[in-house]
Amino acid sequence: MQIVEVTGYAVRSAVFTMRRKGSPLEFVVFPMLHVASPTFYAQVRRRLRDCDLIVLEGIKGKSAGVSTLTLAYRFAPRRRRNGLVEQDDAELLPEGVPVLFPDVTAAEAMADLRALPRTTYALVMVAAPLMGLVFAMRGPRAFLDEDHVVEDLPPTLRAEMLADHEVEHALTDRRDRRLLEALGTIHAERRHEPIRVAVVYGAGHVPAIVRGLAEGYGYLPRDAEWLTVLVPR
Repeated sequence: MQIVEVTGYAVRSAVFTMRRKGSPLEFVVFPMLHVASPTFYAQVRRRLRDCDLIVLEGIKGKSAGVSTLTLAYRFAPRRRRNGLVEQDDAELLPEGVPVLFPDVTAAEAMADLRALPRTTYALVMVAAPLMGLVFAMRGPRAFLDEDHVVEDLPPTLRAEMLADHEVEHALTDRRDRRLLEALGTIHAERRHEPIRVAVVYGAGHVPAIVRGLAEGYGYLPRDAEWLTVLVPR
């Protein structure tokens, strides 16, 4: 299934609902891009108000290494003409809806990266800020270099950092497992309740979410709508 659509006019993200036969519980998956137009985040916030629980991405704790990796997100909004902002969870989350944070700690995330070969680890740590500068200079066009490739990082950054599957696994595997464990617990404890559970994670994690909910618990995508992430200037 297509999660993010890239055209010459816009980038769009597909918000979709997953249901299981015989269960009133619904998982609503929000494939996020961590830098987008303010309108995109406003659209997400409005839809989160209709949910009963939010499962939110977010590495817990701080480390210099994690800060380096996220420089790409923080550089882009500094050029006002880009019309982009960084995802701000304080602004994104509506009041009154419980939030669950199943993500890894900063120490765990960096431990997975340090397990890579030294040269690969060094490349990752150097590429992130360099590609962040490219993203800041080029703005939304950084998303539009390759058709249908956008996930939760600009393709220029992914090309440098994720060409090696080892890097991709280091960045996502433990985090995906931790998320699916949390979703499995929600299913086990609340599958008989008519509730909507929002899963708000970077688009790069969504294939694992869909596969895990389908194969593990029988939830399948049923309804979807497109939200505009950004329109290049």
